[in-house]
Amino acid sequence: MINKIAPSVAEALHGVRDGATVLIGGFGTAGIPNELIAGLIDQGARELTVVNNNAGNGDHGLAALLKTGRVRKIICSFPRQADSHVFDGLYREKKIELELVPQGNLAERLRAAGAGIGAFFTPTGYGTELAKNADGSPKETRVIGGRPYVLEYPIHGDVALIKAERGDRWGNLTFRKAARNFGPVMATAAKRTIASVFDIAELGTLDPETIVTPGIHVSAVVKIPRMATQAGGFKEAA
Repeated sequence: MINKIAPSVAEALHGVRDGATVLIGGFGTAGIPNELIAGLIDQGARELTVVNNNAGNGDHGLAALLKTGRVRKIICSFPRQADSHVFDGLYREKKIELELVPQGNLAERLRAAGAGIGAFFTPTGYGTELAKNADGSPKETRVIGGRPYVLEYPIHGDVALIKAERGDRWGNLTFRKAARNFGPVMATAAKRTIASVFDIAELGTLDPETIVTPGIHVSAVVKIPRMATQAGGFKEAA
C-alpha cells in the first residue's frame, strides 16, 4: 500500500546529506515551507546549495537557515530586499556564494530539469554579466532567427522542500493561489520532494482536475497546523 504520509518533519527530512542541493519553494513570503526549513536546521546537514527565488526575510525561515552558516551557495533571483540583512552580512563577509539568475530563467532551468531537457537557449541575460560563467568565461551564445540567445543548463535538486494546501497518501498535491509559485516545478526537478500540507485528503477525494503535482513526483507529505501569519495566511494556535 502506498502511503507517503510522514509522521513528523524530522522523519521526512531524514537522510538529507551534507553538500546536498536543496530546492526551496516560495516567492517572498508566499508558499515558504517554514516548518520544513526549521526541520532542516534541526537535521543539521551542512555545505548546502540552496535554490529559492529570494535569499530570506528577517531572521526566520530561509534567513534562519542561512544564519546557521550551513549554506555554502545560494542560487536565486532577488537576494537583496529591505529585510535581507542575514544574507547581506554573509555575502559581504564572503561566507556565502551567490549565483544570480533572472526569475524566468530560474523557473525554466528548474522546469527543464524535470522535463529531461539537457539545456536551452534564452535571450534573457544576453550582453550582460549574467551571460558569463562563475569563472568569468562567456557562456555559449547563438543567433536564432536574427536574435541572440544564451545557453542555460537545468538546475537539478537532491531534495525539494515545498508547501502545498492539501495532499493525500499517494502524494498528490493541490496549492493555494500564489503560494503555488515554484513548488510544482521544483517537485519535478528533485530526486526527492517533501511537501508540507495543511490538510490530508482521503484517497480519491481530490478532484483529478485540480491536482497540480501528481504523487509520482512526491516522496513524503507532512501535515502542519494552520496559523495566522504576517503574510495573511491562516493558522490555529499550537
